[in-house]
Amino acid sequence: MPMSKSFEERLTPLLPGIVAQFGSPFHLYDEQGMLDAIGTLKNNLFVVEGDRNFYAVKANPNLAILRLMLANGFGLDCSSPFELSLAQRAGAPPERVMFSSNDTSRESLRLALEYGCILNLDDVTLIEKLPKMPELISFRYNPGELRQEGTNSIIGDPPNQKFGVRRDQISDAYRMARDSGATRFGIHTMYASNQRDASNLAGTLEMVLELAGALGKELGIRFEFVNVGGGLGIPYRPGEEPLDVVHLGKEYARLFAAFETENGYRPKLYAESGRYLAGPHGIIVGTVINVMDKYRKFVGVDFSELANIPRAAIYPAYHHLTVFGKDDMSTGETVDVAGPLCENFRLAKDRVLPHVEEGDLIIVHDTGAHGVAMASQYNGWPQAQQLLLCADGSVRVVARATSFEDYIRTQIEC
Repeated sequence: MPMSKSFEERLTPLLPGIVAQFGSPFHLYDEQGMLDAIGTLKNNLFVVEGDRNFYAVKANPNLAILRLMLANGFGLDCSSPFELSLAQRAGAPPERVMFSSNDTSRESLRLALEYGCILNLDDVTLIEKLPKMPELISFRYNPGELRQEGTNSIIGDPPNQKFGVRRDQISDAYRMARDSGATRFGIHTMYASNQRDASNLAGTLEMVLELAGALGKELGIRFEFVNVGGGLGIPYRPGEEPLDVVHLGKEYARLFAAFETENGYRPKLYAESGRYLAGPHGIIVGTVINVMDKYRKFVGVDFSELANIPRAAIYPAYHHLTVFGKDDMSTGETVDVAGPLCENFRLAKDRVLPHVEEGDLIIVHDTGAHGVAMASQYNGWPQAQQLLLCADGSVRVVARATSFEDYIRTQIEC
């Protein structure tokens, strides 16, 4: 969706000065917006002591953002050895790091165990590949055909996903872990992404709590936590309804109360939201460098889509665009917006914008998650610098633009 009103009000008087000081293009992250989103989740979903969101590092791995999450009581969800190293660099204690990889190597398992983080296994075969069984273990559950509501093309429907343990395997997985020395247990699931239907998200918790209750009775174990994964969605298009987090929190409370009545205890609620926390609170600011009439009208900007917001080209995904200082749609025209890639990608197609001229500033909304995190160096175009609009109104660089030296750093001259 377009940036929040409060973000816009804080940014508008500052933007010309930011461009004058730092140049264009750049990513800009809104610290206050992320703090507000953190507060919303803590006040509605993670309300019991021990409940915790593990911010998905893959959403935006900038160290400034990781440290912001840690400073406000969240943990980090990692899916690769490099992300584990980022968590360590950010200062995350082991108990606030979840390692949820897939197609996991023995070396990755070893590194996770050395860190001491929470290990969330994606397949039964990984049990025998562990150097040792940790005290606390979790498995990722894939419901398959038992639950397919609310899935989308991002990770696919459960029977066709590469993630998670099947229903007919899950009991044996926990039995094998228990018999190998595990004494503490968690359970995880994530089968949908960018979901804005609170009822659907509540259904995910209901499903995993039912499974935890059944497994507990069958195997004589208690679950220390249930992790409902990420998937908290954001509206990318104007007019779309946002996720009702207040309603979701009430549904979560109802489901946990029912589980406690049935089983005599309440596991902690874990989740791994990343997009909800970072996505709406980031923008890309670029400059129009060409306005061209071909068989279509093209607006050319000074940054590569693949190097800065590749999801617009890969899926393709919608990102709202505005022209800074121009909102008169009486002169609006339909254009395609594209960067300098030698590919037929578009940042936006058939988009109605106010009359655009060279030198105008284009703002791409909702780029705080899965922007530079998914970046490609294709064509040698650089990633733009990353700036943080701090809660006190100051602006600081949290990542420089990539350089030619970065581009060839791993190459070896013969």
